[in-house]
Amino acid sequence: MAPKPEQSELFTPSQPATLSDEERLACLRLIRSENVGPVTFRDLIDYYGGATKALEILPTLSRRGGSGRPIRICPKADAERELETADRLGAVALFAVEPGYPPLLAQIDAPPPMVYIKGSSELLKRPAVAIVGSRQCSAAGVQLTKLFATLLAEVGFVIVSGLARGIDRAAHEASLKSGTIAVLAGGIDWIYPPEHAELQTHIGRDGCLITDRPPGLQPRDKDFPRRNRIIAGLAYGVVVIEAAARSGTLVTARYANELGREVFAVPGHPLDPRAEGTNRLIKQGATLVTEAEDIVSVLRPILGLEERNMGHMNRGPAEPAAVPVPPLPAASDFAPEDVLKAVLTALGPAPVAVDAIARQTGLSAQAVQIALLELDLAGRIERQGHSLVALKRG
Repeated sequence: MAPKPEQSELFTPSQPATLSDEERLACLRLIRSENVGPVTFRDLIDYYGGATKALEILPTLSRRGGSGRPIRICPKADAERELETADRLGAVALFAVEPGYPPLLAQIDAPPPMVYIKGSSELLKRPAVAIVGSRQCSAAGVQLTKLFATLLAEVGFVIVSGLARGIDRAAHEASLKSGTIAVLAGGIDWIYPPEHAELQTHIGRDGCLITDRPPGLQPRDKDFPRRNRIIAGLAYGVVVIEAAARSGTLVTARYANELGREVFAVPGHPLDPRAEGTNRLIKQGATLVTEAEDIVSVLRPILGLEERNMGHMNRGPAEPAAVPVPPLPAASDFAPEDVLKAVLTALGPAPVAVDAIARQTGLSAQAVQIALLELDLAGRIERQGHSLVALKRG
């Protein structure tokens, strides 16, 4: 697999802090507003001291970035309605800027600004392994999945998967009593596939359902890669059991590699098309596994646990203490026209590192950050995590 990435950030994000009901509502409005993606959301919170102040300044930033029309801001009534619907469904909103957000997911580059969960939030704090694979799986694949999930659960791992047919379903069923997390591509109330209604109900009661999509949203094609990235982000490692050459499972493995997670693959017969993807992963550097101990032996030192302690893994990454948010900057902290022009000149259709823009232009990191905020809110650039940015095509 490719070398694990190193994140490059222009300034350090503020630490999680307890939010008032008003600020939580403002956070949701900010997330649902036009051109506010994961990176822009966090940068606005960090720089302007909270979502309420960010909402106030949003129109000005968008206009200064070159938008030819007013930016669409999520109405307060719409955000209230969404949170009320989630509450009726038994789901809780967790924002990336507050305590309680899944700690391992919070550590990835550009995590979802908010997720809805239903079930046990404690499972999100425990070490997890994702098990994913083919929907059109073999009987042997199902048997191996259940064996892996059972044995990994016995040493303390929570099992994460995507509630799809085949391998995903087998992984959830085998770990439902010990601890399983299902990541949904649609809203917390959307049953997909339909035949998993009973299983989804059980996981919402005895395990944990999680999604970054609003209630009632039917999953679209573009939502499944989002789901796969969350699966990888929640786990220390991703185990692939049966995957064809063109498979969504391989997308999860790619995200895992990009996020610095361990990738494990079970080898298969060269003539079985369901093994083509897993065999390729092994050739690319994924860890070949044939038993659960192969996975445990790799993850044990990463977790800093001795062999005798593996049965008592009930802790996740420590959550940092809350710190005061920074004050709202003055209007003079907006990006001057010459700064915007310099940043635009340094950008092109190919993604470039944000710190490279600062070096090329000779501008301070803060000046580049503010310029990118304004350009992003004007819909003129595309982000790829915190590290890369490009001019929007067309």
